[in-house]
Amino acid sequence: MHQVVGIGEILWDVFPDGPRFGGAPANFSCSTSELSRGANRTPRARAVMVSAVGDDELGRKAIESLKQRGVDTSVLQINQHGTGKVDVQLDDAGVASYQFAEDSAWDHLQWNDELSGVAAACDAVCFGTLGQRCEVARQTIRRFVESTPVSALRILDVNLRAPYDDDSIIRQSLALANVLKLNDDELPRLARLDGLTGSDVDVMRRLAERHQLRYVALTRGAGGAVLVSADAVSELPGIPTEVADTVGAGDAFTAAITLGLLAGQSIDIVNRNAIAVASYVCSQPGATMTFPDHLMKP
Repeated sequence: MHQVVGIGEILWDVFPDGPRFGGAPANFSCSTSELSRGANRTPRARAVMVSAVGDDELGRKAIESLKQRGVDTSVLQINQHGTGKVDVQLDDAGVASYQFAEDSAWDHLQWNDELSGVAAACDAVCFGTLGQRCEVARQTIRRFVESTPVSALRILDVNLRAPYDDDSIIRQSLALANVLKLNDDELPRLARLDGLTGSDVDVMRRLAERHQLRYVALTRGAGGAVLVSADAVSELPGIPTEVADTVGAGDAFTAAITLGLLAGQSIDIVNRNAIAVASYVCSQPGATMTFPDHLMKP
């Protein structure tokens, strides 16, 4: 069984109608766990969450939410800081904007022997830039990724969130990663950072070459997605969807990509399945959910 880790922020998305559990790495872990169960509900991967929550009601609810989705919380840390929160506003198209609480529990994620053991047994790890906004968590996340086996997928889901979208963190994270996932707002930012021009596919290929990436995945919202490897390109349209909200769709896409790559599927199949998963998430409120059987591929 593959071990897949999400590392970084755990927080509650506070919508106008109330709080919902979230945080990109937490969403990724929940989607990985749900998708890996397959239609017969037998797990094909062990999803592990590496983060920190506060000794408070939101922290306890966060742990329970992860457990309900089958996520391993055995190395989750509890500290004296408040569990993370973010105020979420949705525009008329259901697209979210975010305002994050400062000095949250996940900012104080500490390195320890338990994390060393999890990293050593890791087949894939997903990390982002937001979780590295504070020095303590930044050093822990980097040490964890560096401690994974050479064969592991080290997935950088860029997930830029102003004002924490620091160029130096992006560069240092790219140096750690061997898989890059980004959206159509983030691709121009990374292209400018590296002085790249050309079509989306051209830029993705050059990012892969420059940063020694095995795969680069680009989500285009309703426009579908592109997945690039060293010798192949999959560029597929989106699936028409009545959008409830987009929160968690990119994280579910990343989870589906991860499981597909670990299963050795072709990039066209991986991309097609991931688009279908993300489309379903957009049709549902909130970031984590149980998926219908047809989306849980063997």
